[in-house]
Amino acid sequence: MTDFTGLELAQPLLRAIEGEGYTTPSPIQGKAIPPLMLGRDLLGVAQTGTGKTAAFSLPLLHRLCGGDEGDAGRPLSRQPRALILAPTRELAGQIVDSLKTYSRHMQIRTAVIFGGVSAKPQIKTMNSGVHILVATPGRLLDLMNQGFVQLDKVEYFILDEADRMLDMGFQHDVKKIAAKVPARRQTMLFSATMPKLVQGLANNLLDDPVRVEAAPAATTAEKVEQQVLFVASDNKRNLLSHLLKDQSVERVLVFTRTKHRANRVAKHLVDSGISADAIHGNKAQNARQRALDGFKKGSIRVLVATDIAARGIDVDGVTHVINFELPNEPESYVHRIGRTARAGADGIAISFCDHEERGYLRDIEKTIRQTVTLVEDHPWHAADVATSTAKPPAPGGRGGRGGRGGQPKRQGQPKKHTGQAQNNNSGQKPGNSPGNSQGQKPGQRRRRPQRGRRPTGMAA
Repeated sequence: MTDFTGLELAQPLLRAIEGEGYTTPSPIQGKAIPPLMLGRDLLGVAQTGTGKTAAFSLPLLHRLCGGDEGDAGRPLSRQPRALILAPTRELAGQIVDSLKTYSRHMQIRTAVIFGGVSAKPQIKTMNSGVHILVATPGRLLDLMNQGFVQLDKVEYFILDEADRMLDMGFQHDVKKIAAKVPARRQTMLFSATMPKLVQGLANNLLDDPVRVEAAPAATTAEKVEQQVLFVASDNKRNLLSHLLKDQSVERVLVFTRTKHRANRVAKHLVDSGISADAIHGNKAQNARQRALDGFKKGSIRVLVATDIAARGIDVDGVTHVINFELPNEPESYVHRIGRTARAGADGIAISFCDHEERGYLRDIEKTIRQTVTLVEDHPWHAADVATSTAKPPAPGGRGGRGGRGGQPKRQGQPKKHTGQAQNNNSGQKPGNSPGNSQGQKPGQRRRRPQRGRRPTGMAA
């Protein structure tokens, strides 16, 4: 099988795919679509940017419409036939956009509901009837409790980015929602990482699932060039401005651990004459969407984001991801750098590491099973970070939850899982990788051996 025609998808879907210019399935699509077309449950382990949205959307649309007819029948008021759960508003919106693109030649009604905006338009849409509902758990439960959404007709149940959904504290919400979905259904669960908590959820929800992987769990995107720069905390903003003087650092996603820091970094960049904006859970939905649209169109060069708010950011051409602050969870590092080098493109991930974050870097390198290249050629290099024994800072804000309009406290939130670190088999100490050169400048690529061209896949 070398192209989408070999997957036996309905003709309306093939027309839409062809219209988007896609011909060859990505690895996750090639592995996931055949068993899903047969009605099997599926556990998919895939990083962002691998095409997993199309991997579940295409077979879902095919089965809903019964093949080439392209008609899913009359939608029922408040009773969707398919339910897709996503952790954030941004990701939910991206999924709906993809579904509408692929179903443009089909009679399918799709809706999205999430918190942070008025529920009235969402209730009106549900009353008029939809085939596919994409939702964040918090707002979905709210509308279920009010009787505006009923799940007794759901035939297809999909959880996307399940690891982040549980990390955000939605474990109990997901269980409540799953309990309302008929036992006789097709279930799909996708996750970039597979900690024990996610595996336990999969065991409870899936029936004899097929497991497919686009890349081993906790591995990083193959084509992402990873660099780390040792710098004192007080010099990070100066270093960021310095890197952005290079015009090849073209479209940049900057990550911070907290919402407050995201605001401060964005303000610093704007004050320095760099077009930038911040996106996080405390911002109103219209402000978040305005920032995201500006980043997509290129009017904003730098988007500063927290981990949670960044889920669902699917923007082509992100040249650089900069970790202004290292995440305290190694899996978050994998998610972050996966925002560049999407759909087979190259990308660069640069991490700033101060004295208190040295332990975070060690955990990341153990989890991804490789040493991140140390680059010393910058004005604020802090050599003593390499031997720092300072304790990491206490965990800060979590970047917003993306579910309900408000954020009530939840009892019994699951503990964060950072996964079991694996030994670094390289035999090298952090910062001493073969590609580590004092002459290499931040943001520059190392030369690589020539590789064969890889088939073009679909990244949606």
